[in-house]
Amino acid sequence: MEAIFIDKHYNLVVECKQGSKKACYELYRLYSKAMLNIAFRIVGNIGEAEDVLQEAFLDAFNKLKDFRQETTFGLWLKQIVVNRSINLLRKRKLELIELEVDHLENIPEEENEDEEEVQYQVAMVKEAMKQLPDGYRVVLSLYLLEGYDHEEISQILNISENTSRTQFLRAKRKLMEILKRKGTVS
Repeated sequence: MEAIFIDKHYNLVVECKQGSKKACYELYRLYSKAMLNIAFRIVGNIGEAEDVLQEAFLDAFNKLKDFRQETTFGLWLKQIVVNRSINLLRKRKLELIELEVDHLENIPEEENEDEEEVQYQVAMVKEAMKQLPDGYRVVLSLYLLEGYDHEEISQILNISENTSRTQFLRAKRKLMEILKRKGTVS
């Protein structure tokens, strides 16, 4: 059974393909904030994330004629943003090292009580994530925040699935250490 998708911005994309600057601006307005967040979570620097965003939109608009609309524009653009972000990190000489899985521990998940406490904890986690090494932060962001699985991450980063899982588990452990040091978790 084939999946059916509905791109609510299908007509805007068609107008963009026909050369409408207004439609291009509207797509930018609709997607720029979410795409900036994705880029920022991966590269960890707002200035670089803004550069990634602009380059991704330029790529998207220049390649729009090749976009066959077999998926949503948002998903297609997200892939461009993620790839651009990863390429930027590679330029920074991102090193993901093969690690042994048998030395890792699982970190138990905790449930939160109220919305205000949840928001506070989310803010603390985001702040702590900025302190993670690039490799850890990228894998953690792609897996938890962007919804990629380890197979997809391994293809995006050109690493093994095992390395993706290992980086993810180590990132969780390191994140917990940072949060414990700050007194956010016990």
